[in-house]
Amino acid sequence: MLDIEVIEDPAAAEASLDPIRTRILHELAEPWSATQLAGRVGLPRQKVNYHLKALERHGLVELVEERRKGNVTERVVQATAASYLISPVALAAVAPDPHRFSDRFSAFWLLALAGRMVQEVGKLITGAAAARQKLATFAIDGEITFRSAADRAAFAEELGAAVTRLVDKYHDGGAAAGGGAEAGGGAGGPRGRRHRLVVALHPTLKPTKTSSTKPLSAKEQDND
Repeated sequence: MLDIEVIEDPAAAEASLDPIRTRILHELAEPWSATQLAGRVGLPRQKVNYHLKALERHGLVELVEERRKGNVTERVVQATAASYLISPVALAAVAPDPHRFSDRFSAFWLLALAGRMVQEVGKLITGAAAARQKLATFAIDGEITFRSAADRAAFAEELGAAVTRLVDKYHDGGAAAGGGAEAGGGAGGPRGRRHRLVVALHPTLKPTKTSSTKPLSAKEQDND
């Protein structure tokens, strides 16, 4: 079982978004038969079987074992992953294209980059799993509080300059992307491997207030 599986097939994405099937996938983090699963989700076994067949047809559920009980063979199945993420590939015709924006201060470009990351890393995970190889990745996740928008802008400039210096130092090929927001370049020497670099910064979401459903404005987020 994978920790996360990226869904690229539109039909599989549609199947996974059904509320009942989402609940079934959640329960199938552990192997269960249709009879056992029916008791856990509170549905008739026949209805559970119907949904299981659909999920199995789209590769979201797999057979673990078959148990013989008298004249009946009981199938035990499990979800193919603990969690699922739908790739922009599933909406290929309307998927965001990072090349449409290319503005490091654009929230839309950030979303487009995030979508591309899901797409590319999903494919890499699939390929690495098929080759029984470990995928080399690295990520940093944290939060920082700025006193003002000016401090935030200064931080972004310094971060961009620092990333650019590192790219110039380690990039085998000499071509670094401007601004430090993204770096690529040629494949380098015969043993060189091209890597994607994305550095992102955005405001953190505020906790939801039960007393009000009014969304926060951009100014309110900035002044937090």
